Amino acid sequence: MSPIEIEPGRLFVGGQWREAADGARTEVVDPSRGAVVTTVAEAGAADVDAAVRSAREAFDGGAWSGLSGRERGRILHRVAELIRENADELAQLESLDVGKPISLCHAVDVTNAANDYEHFAALAHSLDGSVRNTPMNALAYTKREPLGVVAAITPFNFPLILAGSKIGPALAAGNTVVHKPADETPLSALYMAGLLQRAGVPDGVVNVVTGAGPVAGEALLRHRGVDKVAFTGSTAIGRHVAATAGEALKPVTMELGGNAANIVFEDADLEKAVGAIIKAFVFNTGQFCMGGPRLLVARSVHSTLLGILADAVPGVPVGDPRDPGTVVGPMAGEKHLKKVEEYVDLARKEGGRIVCGGERLDLDGGFYYKPTVIADLSNDSRVVQEEIFGPVLTVQPFDSEDEAVALANSTPYGLASGVQTTNLARAHRVADRLQAGIVWVNDWAMLDPAVPFGGVKDSGYGREYGPEALDAYTRVKSVVVSLD
Repeated sequence: MSPIEIEPGRLFVGGQWREAADGARTEVVDPSRGAVVTTVAEAGAADVDAAVRSAREAFDGGAWSGLSGRERGRILHRVAELIRENADELAQLESLDVGKPISLCHAVDVTNAANDYEHFAALAHSLDGSVRNTPMNALAYTKREPLGVVAAITPFNFPLILAGSKIGPALAAGNTVVHKPADETPLSALYMAGLLQRAGVPDGVVNVVTGAGPVAGEALLRHRGVDKVAFTGSTAIGRHVAATAGEALKPVTMELGGNAANIVFEDADLEKAVGAIIKAFVFNTGQFCMGGPRLLVARSVHSTLLGILADAVPGVPVGDPRDPGTVVGPMAGEKHLKKVEEYVDLARKEGGRIVCGGERLDLDGGFYYKPTVIADLSNDSRVVQEEIFGPVLTVQPFDSEDEAVALANSTPYGLASGVQTTNLARAHRVADRLQAGIVWVNDWAMLDPAVPFGGVKDSGYGREYGPEALDAYTRVKSVVVSLD
């Protein structure tokens, strides 16, 4: 696999590559070395306006919405094929941009992105309504219609997958899109714009504007030509997105922060559970809103499990993301690394005991942090209650099933949870009581585009994946025809 050449990136508007109106550019940094790899155009309000106008013209002209669902599905299938044909390039871009291990990019990011488009291609021609039985002398039926222009605003941690989870259903339903990727990780979004065009998506249907959130993101969010906002990011920014979109009565779906609990009961298969525990908190270097940074352990096995983790976690391969043997790469940027350092320092001040890790890893000038396990923190500790978004695991004991559920539900978040047990009845019982959009039993991060996910409480609302995702990208129209 030869190294990919990274050219300076431009905006993709109306099917054309263009510079920002004011010529502004911003740097893209390789987090494994802290080095600039390229620059991309930095969009301003004028560029966002051009992109939204392009999407509006494409929607109103029926270039995409006027196609049958079967025709849209055929093109989306082609997108999935092109992702697989260009898997090496996409994996390298994602690894270089985010710092993900190359093996993870291939196995998870590229594979899931292709599966996403394939899944929504299959659903594109299943959008139908129903005839309603009424006492009126009339034929009453419903139909589902696209909303119009969708603003897709995606984060830095899974650029390729989270773009597909929004663009896929938006296009399947007949909408047009303006995509604003995270300013730190724009490369796969620009590459995908070219693949979508090659697949046959008409000009103007998908537009990509790179740039800063407070400028390009804000302009997109406030643009009157946008009909719906799909956002993934922090809870703090999500509140602003919801409030701003609400002023214009725009529908919004939001997948926000998480701080999931992974519950290990005394009857769990500990050997199997350890694999799920480590995956839950080091997957994507802990930069995973559905990660499991809180471990709740039955007191009878608490000391045993802590000892196993103390031996196992330091052995997780951390290093150059281009090395196929690497499991944990760098943080996506220096500010993310500093945030993790601050939380671990806070844990020490709050009385936490560092079981392993707890410090930077000096490697090639990159933003690395050793996977860290912390014990002896109280449940009201900020380190337990807040989202760290790094490879840090806190461990707390519990004495009963009720206490485990109460601890799991005690944070403001509700995106994911996990249950490790060999008792099937307990697994179902506890899953029912957990306040989370998805619950994994005896594993972690089992995701498929057929299975919806999303949050409750401060983790947002709306669902991505599954046929449920299409509900957020369509509106229902009722037609009543008099038979008199």
